[in-house]
Amino acid sequence: MPETERLDPHPHSHPHPAPHPPEYAQPALADVVAFESLARSVKDWAPDLVPGLLRTADYSGAMLQAYEPVGTDEATDGRPASRETRQALQDRARVFDNPAGPRYWVILDEVVVRRPVGGPHTMAEQLRHIAALVRRHRIIAQVLPLSEGAHAGLEGPFKLMTFDDAPPVAYVQAAGTGRLSDDPAVITRCTRTHELLGTAALPPLASLTLIEQAAEEYESPEYGNTEHGREEYEREEYRRRYEEQEAAHPL
Repeated sequence: MPETERLDPHPHSHPHPAPHPPEYAQPALADVVAFESLARSVKDWAPDLVPGLLRTADYSGAMLQAYEPVGTDEATDGRPASRETRQALQDRARVFDNPAGPRYWVILDEVVVRRPVGGPHTMAEQLRHIAALVRRHRIIAQVLPLSEGAHAGLEGPFKLMTFDDAPPVAYVQAAGTGRLSDDPAVITRCTRTHELLGTAALPPLASLTLIEQAAEEYESPEYGNTEHGREEYEREEYRRRYEEQEAAHPL
């Protein structure tokens, strides 16, 4: 892939982005959000986590805590940080309240649906949020089943955005970094990958059924007795016993 490019977050007024020095390889989130709000269409491939546009505040908070396990209370579940996070998510999600907003199509790996980020309550809420957007006809969502095995999206997540009067832009992500690019080769690869994933994924209606059934599993009192819930229950039980041992025998 080509060198990272720094794109102007207002492509309508500056349709020809210019290269930038390597130290700017990680675009600010504000740049990506600006592109999303101006796009005619947004296509996401999410192999491991719910994409930013769709996240609930509790889901985002659980992610933050996972990345900063030794952070302060204020940085994880504290009130100031939580208020800022919730407001930022609400502002970003307003794109779905605009009838003239971008056409949004997300393909989720089934792993995203099955991994209980934040616990069963948080995941049920997150999946209900996605399902509600589908039922309101605000987004298209497909799930790539685990049974698919090898697939075209194994290289990692990306976002493909098109505009009325500017070239398409791809946001390609990697561990701890990401880059915005309008290089034709990158656009072509992302477009082809999304098409192949869409062909391999469950149809939209079947995907919606899977998402809502998974939410019901998370909400069920018998969650710990389901196949996926049992695995999570066993992990939680292991963590609980470990914490008890640590408390009884501190180093």
